[in-house]
Amino acid sequence: MWIRNRNLTQTASVLLGLALFTAGCSKRAPLPPPPAASNNGGPITPGNTANPPGFPTATLTAEPNRIEIGQSANLSWTTTNANDVSISNGIGTVSATGRQSVSPTDTTTYTLTAIGPNGRTTATATVTITSPPPPPTPVNTRPNPMGTLSTRVDSELKDAFFDYDAVSIREDARVSLLTDADALKRIFQDFPSAMINVEGHCDERGSAEYNLGLGDRRSSSARDFLVQLGVPAAKLRTISYGKERPQCTEADEACYQKNRRVHFSAGQ
Repeated sequence: MWIRNRNLTQTASVLLGLALFTAGCSKRAPLPPPPAASNNGGPITPGNTANPPGFPTATLTAEPNRIEIGQSANLSWTTTNANDVSISNGIGTVSATGRQSVSPTDTTTYTLTAIGPNGRTTATATVTITSPPPPPTPVNTRPNPMGTLSTRVDSELKDAFFDYDAVSIREDARVSLLTDADALKRIFQDFPSAMINVEGHCDERGSAEYNLGLGDRRSSSARDFLVQLGVPAAKLRTISYGKERPQCTEADEACYQKNRRVHFSAGQ
């Protein structure tokens, strides 16, 4: 019996040892992974990003890089270790180093691609199209071309002259009134609410009362002639000054002729 118990004790001790050995093996730390290789065969460490020898390089710049439509910019580039160099947006294959003018109509990014035996690289440059500034507002240094009603009447309408003690439209007065009709139509177009006075004047001979009547008939004769030419009758107001407002005060025929007239003025 004693021998049997001893054997059992030895067997239990062996089993316990095996269990402890197995547990110790399971807690062993895993082996670290092998270091990764870099481009030049060494381990990659922070900051070690250098390309391998012979890898292509490229630069591309645009000057200026902001232009207006119709203007040009210059693309400049350099490459190394490349036997195939091209630029996008219709430029195509180019030399390893060069310069080219471009005139895009929209903002455009150009991409240079350099391919060599040991790799491929790209570089970009953008040309931005800006809107031109608005043109400056012109400063009108001239007076209003339309002018005022009074200045237009004074500068564009001519007097019509009459024979002694007559109200009929003679030939020179007819020519003046034809021109006046065209001018009056322009004036009324620019000044729709305007009224024009058709003034009848006489020379100093005869009584004041007689000349007021004569001047009235002269202004009416001129107005009727203008109305026949298409001038609105409602825009013409007749008035007689008789011999009250002479242009000339000499007692001779030349002066009398200047006073026998129809004159125009701006109405109120």
